[in-house]
This record gives sequence, C-alpha cells and structure tokens, in this order.
Amino acid sequence: MQKELPLTDVSFTHTFSTYEKKFKALADQKRLHILQEITKHGEVCVCDLSEKLQLPQSKLSYHLKILMDAALIEKETRGTWSYYTLNHQQMNHLLSEELCCLFRSD
Repeated sequence: MQKELPLTDVSFTHTFSTYEKKFKALADQKRLHILQEITKHGEVCVCDLSEKLQLPQSKLSYHLKILMDAALIEKETRGTWSYYTLNHQQMNHLLSEELCCLFRSD
C-alpha cells in the first residue's frame, strides 16, 4: 500500500510568489520614493529621477528593474530616454484604501 502525498495547490504557490515579489518591491524607501515621484508627475523620465533622488544611474536602474519585475510600473522608451508610469491597476489592487491614496492619480 503506497502512502499518498498531499497535493500542493499550484495556483496558490504562483499567487503567493507574485505577491511576495510585489511586496518586496514596496519594502524599500527608495522604491517608494520613486513611486511617489511618478505619481506626482504622472510620467517621469529616468534622467529626472536620477537627479531628483540623487541616485547614480546604476542604482536607479536596479530599483526600477525591481519595480518593473513586480509589474508596479511600466516603461516606454522614446529615442534614448525611458519614461516610467505607474501600473495603476496593479497598485490599486495591492494597496489598502488608505495607502492607495498616496499613489492614486484620479
């Protein structure tokens, strides 16, 4: 008689992994500041963010990649510059009503 192993619900595993990535992205003051700047201006050029946050390009790129990988921001490239906007659907889905107001543009 073979002992049956409990089945793992793959959908929960994927969902939890997705939320973990998003909350890790939010768990950094620099990234929260980036999100706040994008919210304030609606769209921000990477060149303006670097100056405003006083971060070298390499560190800023690192933080932006984490936010992009978590699908919290979106990027549009125009010529040689990249412009970032919030992914409002993702942000509104994640945040409580109280915190959501910090990143809501409407």
